[in-house]
Amino acid sequence: MLVPQVMVPGLTQSIAFCMNRGNPVRMSEHRENPRLRIRIVFGERGMIGPGKAELLERIDSAGSIAAAGRAMGMSYKRAWMLIETMNAMFREPVVESTRGGAQGGGARLTDTGHKVVAAYRAFEAEAACRGEAHLAELQGLLVDISGGK
Repeated sequence: MLVPQVMVPGLTQSIAFCMNRGNPVRMSEHRENPRLRIRIVFGERGMIGPGKAELLERIDSAGSIAAAGRAMGMSYKRAWMLIETMNAMFREPVVESTRGGAQGGGARLTDTGHKVVAAYRAFEAEAACRGEAHLAELQGLLVDISGGK
């Protein structure tokens, strides 16, 4: 049985490392291999997917909603709207922000925010590990376009 060990976010191709009987197994990373993009829908409460997870990770590293949004090519307004949506979705806020001023503003992930990112990335890694054979089967059924046609 494969159990997720580490997920390396931020790569064009997600590369997951799984454990198979205690030995690390590196999953395929060829450009032709399919990418798994998981969106978890919690009914009317909302959803979380790779974009929101990345936004949280970027806020965590940059300490700023504006900088995180810019790095992802989105406006501050859009980034703030996504954060407000997630803050309302969970029992406790995922991001806390402070206004600018003499000390400057900023944002940080709360403990809940860190838990949300960790749980999402673990779920993503486990799905990638357990689904690799099925993805390979689906890929084998695709039309061959290597000849450029």
